Amino acid sequence: VLYPFGPGVGDEATHHEDDGTSPEIFLQENFSFFGRAHRSLYVNNNGVVSFGTMVPEFTPQPFPLPGHRPFVAPYWADVDTRLGGDVFYRQSRDPQLLARLAQDLAPAVPVGDLFPQPTWAFVATWDRVTYFGAASDKVNTFQAVLASDGVTCFVLLNYGDLQWTTGIANQGDPHTGLGGIPAQAGFDSGDGVHYYNVPGSRTPAVQSLSHRSNMGVPGRWAFRVDHFEATEGPPETPGTLSKTPEAPWS
Repeated sequence: VLYPFGPGVGDEATHHEDDGTSPEIFLQENFSFFGRAHRSLYVNNNGVVSFGTMVPEFTPQPFPLPGHRPFVAPYWADVDTRLGGDVFYRQSRDPQLLARLAQDLAPAVPVGDLFPQPTWAFVATWDRVTYFGAASDKVNTFQAVLASDGVTCFVLLNYGDLQWTTGIANQGDPHTGLGGIPAQAGFDSGDGVHYYNVPGSRTPAVQSLSHRSNMGVPGRWAFRVDHFEATEGPPETPGTLSKTPEAPWS
């Protein structure tokens, strides 16, 4: 489910450090997130892509958060790349990638809507990253992809192997990387109203994101994010949004 990543496709990488972050990355195209256009973002080692300000915090919290900090969290947890792994990122207008994104997003679009034709993408990949205080070789691989056609904006969360949920500062076991306060996945508009917690967040079930989906492809979750009218999906249909601009996604 992961799109190509690494130096071979032109990725840059954050420094190997605990709670590190990228420099501010200025976008080639504005990205509309919950009705607000953003021109820059940060890729944070702890599993977060944030707009406006970096997020060094290592303890995941449920959305909505105080403090007006909009961000996308594929897997917010206490990553420590000093112990292993890389965090890669790039902007892309590569026609092959954009065509693949258009194809992959098509099943996530409500009936009657135009299929998205992205003209720009941002790909952030956490490759085999380990956790703070790790006394094991357990690693996680996951990815956040932002895609836009200049108007409609999407986020895809892609999950490879997820072997741990928690660093020791969040009461995780140093040998298993489990327990304590597990990782959070989802996104927050920063307005205190619009947000989405992926089902299983901050529970042991977050580790199963690589086997679950809201679009029928295990390990892939897709969301339209330029405009929302709702927050959580109804409890009887985990993995869905209760309302997108026109219809729920299954």
